[in-house]
Formats: sequence, C-alpha cells, structure tokens
Amino acid sequence: MILTGQEIKKKVNEGSITIEPFYMESLNPNSYNYHLSPNLIIIERRIDSKQKTEYKKVTIPEKGLILVPSKLYLGSTSEIIGSMKYVTSLIGRSSIGRLGLFMQITADLGQLGQSHKWTLEMHVVKKLKVYPNMKIGQVSFWKTFGKNDFDYIDQYNMSNEPIISKIYKEF
Repeated sequence: MILTGQEIKKKVNEGSITIEPFYMESLNPNSYNYHLSPNLIIIERRIDSKQKTEYKKVTIPEKGLILVPSKLYLGSTSEIIGSMKYVTSLIGRSSIGRLGLFMQITADLGQLGQSHKWTLEMHVVKKLKVYPNMKIGQVSFWKTFGKNDFDYIDQYNMSNEPIISKIYKEF
C-alpha cells in the first residue's frame, strides 16, 4: 500500500519517515516533491562497465545549468530521505518529463534502511536548463509486508553526494 500525503506528513512528524528539510508545499496527494541539490556529476565519455567511470563534479549556479542530450548527469536530492519502516520510490515529476528530462528510469526503488540524499540518474532528450533546489521529482512511501530480518546497507546508501556506478567492482 502506498501512503497518502497526509500519512507521509504524519509519519515524518512521528519520526518513522525522514524528509529533511520538509516543506508542506511539497506534499502531494500520495507523494512528496523532492528538490535538486546543486551538486552534479557529469559523465561525458564512453562508459565501460568493467572500469571506474570518469566524471567531473560541478555546482549548478543560481542562474542555472543547461543539460545536453549527449551526457549523463548524476544529481542528488536536496533532502535527506529514508525510512526503516517504509520503502521509498523516487521518480521524476511528470511536468519535468514533459520538458524531456528523464529520471530514475531504471533505479526508482529504494531499500529499507539508512536515510540519505539519493543519487538521481538524469538524461535529457533536448537541451534543458535546470536550477539548484528546483522541484525535480517525487518520492512515495510503501508499506512492507513480511518479516524484515536484516539491515540493508550497500555501497550507495551511505552517501549524501551523487555517486557513480560501482558495478566495475563486480568483475
């Protein structure tokens, strides 16, 4: 079951969901609009899944940054988001998708566990200017069923900055 906006607010107030900072105006009927952190990773070169990805870090200026189709961008949420009780699902906002920015296409499901700033996978089909702290996506929370008998900590959920893929470590 997905939590309603009012239930998300209630669980944030109780402490079983973390959204920091929390803005009432970002609450939706069954989600919360998260914001784009100014920190961004740009991947410009060809990627080899067996090797560590080369990238550069940038800060999105207040006047904005133009994203271009030939690059992959890894951003992060401005908010620290998570729960030990509810599963997060992060997606892009439909209004952002209608501008040609696709987010979280293959990695929208979070795990129970640590609260942190989430890495956002971003790709544009047309040039698009983005701004720091703009509402960029939405997070929903799902109730789990069944026994959870382990704490899930992986190589990605301990960071508050965008993180490149670490799949090369699997080879």
